[in-house]
This record gives sequence, structure tokens and C-alpha cells, in this order.
Amino acid sequence: MRISILLPLKENFSPSYAGAVSLFINDTLKSSKFRRDITVFGHTNYKKKFDQKYFNIDIKKNFFSSQNKDYVKKFIELEKKNNSQIIELHNRPIYLKYLVSDLKKRDYILYFHNDPLTMSGSKSIKERSFLLNNCYRIVFNSNWSKKRFLQKMKSDAINSEKLIVINQSASKNKINFNNKKKLITFVGKLNRSKGYDLFGKAVLRILKKYKDWSAYVVGDEPRDKLNFKHKRLKNFGFKEHDEVIKIYKKTSIAVVCSRWDEPFGRTSLEAAANGCAVIISNRGGLPETITNGRILKNLSIKEIYRNIEDLIKNSNIRKKYQKLSYKNFYLSHEYVSEQIDKVRNNLSKINKPFLSNLQSNLRILHITNFNERHNGRLFFNTGRRINNGFIRLGHSVLEFSDRDIVSRGKSLKDFYGSETLNDKLIKTCYHFKPDLIVLGHADMISKDILYNLKKDYSNLKIAQWFLDPLNKNGPDFQKNKKRILDKSDVIDSNFLTTSPDALGFLSKKKLNYFIPNPSDHSMETLDNFKKECSNDVFFALSHGVHRGQLKSRSTDDREKFIKSLINKCKNIRFDIFGMDNIQPIWADQYFKNISNSKMGLNLSRGTPIKYYSSDRITQIIGNGLVTLIDEKTCYGDFFDNTEMVFYKNITDLSEKIEKISEDEKLRKKIGQKGKSKYMKYFNSTLVADFIINKTFEINGAKKYLWHKP
Repeated sequence: MRISILLPLKENFSPSYAGAVSLFINDTLKSSKFRRDITVFGHTNYKKKFDQKYFNIDIKKNFFSSQNKDYVKKFIELEKKNNSQIIELHNRPIYLKYLVSDLKKRDYILYFHNDPLTMSGSKSIKERSFLLNNCYRIVFNSNWSKKRFLQKMKSDAINSEKLIVINQSASKNKINFNNKKKLITFVGKLNRSKGYDLFGKAVLRILKKYKDWSAYVVGDEPRDKLNFKHKRLKNFGFKEHDEVIKIYKKTSIAVVCSRWDEPFGRTSLEAAANGCAVIISNRGGLPETITNGRILKNLSIKEIYRNIEDLIKNSNIRKKYQKLSYKNFYLSHEYVSEQIDKVRNNLSKINKPFLSNLQSNLRILHITNFNERHNGRLFFNTGRRINNGFIRLGHSVLEFSDRDIVSRGKSLKDFYGSETLNDKLIKTCYHFKPDLIVLGHADMISKDILYNLKKDYSNLKIAQWFLDPLNKNGPDFQKNKKRILDKSDVIDSNFLTTSPDALGFLSKKKLNYFIPNPSDHSMETLDNFKKECSNDVFFALSHGVHRGQLKSRSTDDREKFIKSLINKCKNIRFDIFGMDNIQPIWADQYFKNISNSKMGLNLSRGTPIKYYSSDRITQIIGNGLVTLIDEKTCYGDFFDNTEMVFYKNITDLSEKIEKISEDEKLRKKIGQKGKSKYMKYFNSTLVADFIINKTFEINGAKKYLWHKP
């Protein structure tokens, strides 16, 4: 993997006159595990460069064109040959619009070291929205800078995973507090913005009163002539970074009293890292640079003088601040470099899934039809069963009922409700931050939206379960095939109630698994094998699920099968719903009727195919009825003749029905053994566990009856 870092045009990547950006990059690169993969690109006039892999971009002054544009243009030419996966931009958001037009297949990480609202390319809401849409991550050096970026932005952006804070870093050197001198230090540009005029006047009063104290000033400012003189005030001018650190090591009190809103504040950070008692103004991100110190209540000569004097007079308090600053300092180069590498890790795809064991608690966004609008009529469905399984495993599950949202969201502007649905999905993900999205027949969810979510949330996994028939000779084959393949580019795994072995259209690049229709202890509550039943065979056609009643349509092949079966079984009592003008039944009414039958016919639409069954199998076997199933479904791979009844054809089925109807002992034995096994090995908790383990590719010791590794 290659990573390119593009510096601002006028940023010197040299210890001779380094800016804060160059120091930050150099210091963090030393500890980065990607150091060998990274090339820094810049325009540095000094011969001496930092000891990193560096390429200098030479450009000439041209009165007829922008130097910045020429600089980026040359970088683009180099980058087309270099072909990096990641391009990191520092402090120049304006560069991004030049880059994305020519270098499309790159992931961009933008670092803000200054106030975003003062920089070309991020001042307006439109510009910041462009950055948000085109960057993989935007990194701020303080929470203050991040808040500035978000000013007047839409609420969705506030919780965007793309916006992260990684503070600047400093070396935590070994400090001998006994070597601290009676020394007050100011480091930075010697101008009014940095508050040097206030410091200078305050420190002259201090030096006049406290004869054993001295002051050091490090910095320059050719445009702002502030010249304070005292025999114990020494102005060093600009010094290389290493020399500044040596001064901080012996400094007792460091003052950073900026008037302007510092985005972060490297000087106060380094002062704290070297055991100084730090006094700062409450501007911008300065309060984020220290863990222990003095924050000025108001910015004035009097207040600066008062705080310095208090620390001089109270040595115990001064030493307490020094030691706490040093002890609690954590923003080391190693720590911050690790935070940056985590961002790069997610893009390089070398990190293993964070889910390392079955005890990890996930946030799962479960998108399927939870049928809220049907007033409980369709409560007992597979989506609800799988949902129960996720919850029993200890995960946080947010139900996202796509069909209900679409139903409520339809309007003249959004005729199908799909725009409302997908907009709500984006907002929900920004707030909930799911680790796993599970789709169940969520056909109106946009695959483009899912793709963007995976870009936003690099650890996000997406799984899909699908229950409908996939037999070429069955109903809606082309439609159902299209529904599965529609999102194949963005999902991590498919879970089907048909054996993937029997399907030739699935991509070999994706994880495809069979799952049984799950049972659930909270739903399959009947034990028909324990009681006497007045009906022999129960069967219910469920066409018109959402309508809830019979509708005019062409005859279902199963109706012909049922009528032929009834004609063959003259003395058998059938309880049939959903045909011959008998309305289908739902919810509690369904359970009341099924509770009075000995056997249930598991007859699905289309010709039998390996392992496919509708969810009626769960309702039959899970409630202790004898399950009658075509042997061509291959359920004989999981159950034997003492647990299910397999038939070859309609004649074979009629004979077995008659035999069981006459043998109560046999009927109860098969009903009991079938339920016991199905509830133990095909329950919703195990199915939910399987979905998670396979999606995250966790190879544990757990075995599943329906799956052979």
C-alpha cells in the first residue's frame, strides 16, 4: 500500500525553519507502522530536510497562474505514476477540488491544523459539504476546530463518522524537577494575536518585583515590532525545535496567552509535556492542550501578572501543577501516531475484524418489514424471530421497518417513499453507528447508500437474509434472483432458506450460506403431541399476506395438490384455509386452529429444491405437529423418519397420513421428537449467532446442525 502526504505549498519540511504541520508529520511518522509506505510531497527551499521519505516539488513563479494550482498540478502528475491508495492533505482544503477531478480512485484524508472557517475551500457550507462528501476522513486537531467546521451545517453532519479529532503530539521527555529554574517562558510569534504585548508588559512588572526570576522569549515576528527589554529578559529569536524543548525542560512557568482562537496550541502542549506550570488563555482549542494548569478568567495584563505572581509566591502549587502536567500528559508522538494509523488501517484492510469473541456486544440495525401497520396480524414472522435471537445474544438491536417507513413517507414529491426511506437510513446510521446492518427483503434500500455507509464506517458489515423460493420452476424466480443480486456488490454475506449448492447464479466471491427457518421459544408455544386433536391434517395457504384476505388470481398449483390429496384420503379430517373461499388466518387465530391438528403439511410453492421451505415448517414442527414434507427437499440430511415424515409423491403421502391418523402413539412420538430437535438445533438464537459469526468470519468451535464447514 502506498500513502502520499501533500504539504501546504509554503510549509518547510525542514528542521531549519519548520512549521507546526511539518513538526507534526515528522514526529508522528517516526512511530508509524506505515512509515516505509509513506512519501511526503512538499516545496521546501532549505537543503536540510527531515529524515523521512520526501519528494520536493519544484515550481517557478508565474505571474499568469496560481502557484498553488501549479503545485497541485505537478503533484497530480507524480501521483498518477505513484498510484497511492491514500492521499493525506494538510491544512489546504482548497487542494481537494483540484485532486478529485483528476485522481478519482483515491481515498482522501484531510487534516485541519487551523480554523476551518478561515481557510480557502472550507469557509462556506457548500465547500464544507463538498469536503464531507469527498473525503474518507476529516481530521481536526481539536474539538473546537471540529465545532467550527460544523457551524450551520445540517444536523446529519454533526454525528458523521467521517469527522474525527486527533490532537497534536509532543515528546514526553524525562524531567528532573530539581533542575527547574526560576524561569518564565513565552514561545510563539511575537505579535498581538499571540498576546505577546500583554505578556511583555506583565512580565516586566514581575521581573521588577521578583529579582531572582528571569524570562525567556523564543520567536520572531517581522511584521509586528514589539520590543520589551530587561536585563533578565532574554529574547532568543527563532530557534530550532530541539532547542525550544531544552528551554522548556528548565522552565518553571510557561505562558500562552493568545488573543486569537488557537485551533489547538502546540506551545502549551509541549510546555505541559516537559513539566511546566502552564498558564493559558481560554481561546479556541487551548484548554484541550493541558490536563492541569491555569486558565485565565479574562485576558489582561493584570490577570496574567496575578497568575504568574501566584505561582511564584506559592511554590507548592507551582510544583503541583508541574508534576500533574507531566504525570497526566498522554498526547505523546507514539499515542497520536497510533490514532492516525488506525484511520489508515481501516482503509488498508489489513486490520482484523474488531469482533474477536462471542461476548462482544454489537450494535445491529435490523432492516426488514416488522409490519407495524398491520396491528399485530403479522407479528409472528421470521424477521421477528431473528430479531429475538440477536437480542438474546446480548446485542443492541434497532428495528428499522422499511415497508412501514415507505408507507408513511409516500407523497407527491416522493411517490414511492424510497427517498424518505433512504434518507432516514442515513440519519439513523449517523446517530446509531451500527456495527452490523442486517437486511431482510429490504428491496427499496439503495445499494448506493449502503456503499457510501461502508465508506463512512469502515468496520461496518452488511448481511442479507432471504426467505422466498429460488427454484427456476417456481414462482417469481427472475424477480427473486434479481432481488438477491441487486446488492451483491456491497453486502458481506447472504443467508438463504435454499441451499446455495442448488443455485448457480450466486457470486463465488461472496459468502453464501443456508439457514433454516428459525423457531422461537416465545412463539412456538404449543405441544400438540401432548393432547388429543380432532383434526388430522392442517394446511393454510398464505397468499395475500399484506392484504390479509383472499384475492382474485390464477389458481395456485398447491390447491390442485390439496384437492387431489383430499380425494385420496376419504376418512381423513382436513383443516384447510386460504382456498375454496375460506379466508386465510393470522396471528392468534392461526394458533387456535393449528392447536387442534395432529399433522401439518409443509407444502411450498414450486417444485421442491434442496432445503427450501417456507416458514410454515417452523409453525408446524415447532408446535408439536407431525411434519409432512417432500423428501426432495433433502431435510432427511437433518432429520430421520422418527422426527419427520418424508413422502415421495401424493400416493405415498396419503398412505402415511392414514397410517399416522390411526396410530396415536406413533403420532405423538414423531411430533415430540421433531419439535425437540428443531427447537434445540434450529432456533432463532443459533440462527442469529450463525449470521454474526459467518459475516464477521469468526471461526469458533461452535457447530451448527445445518452447516458443514
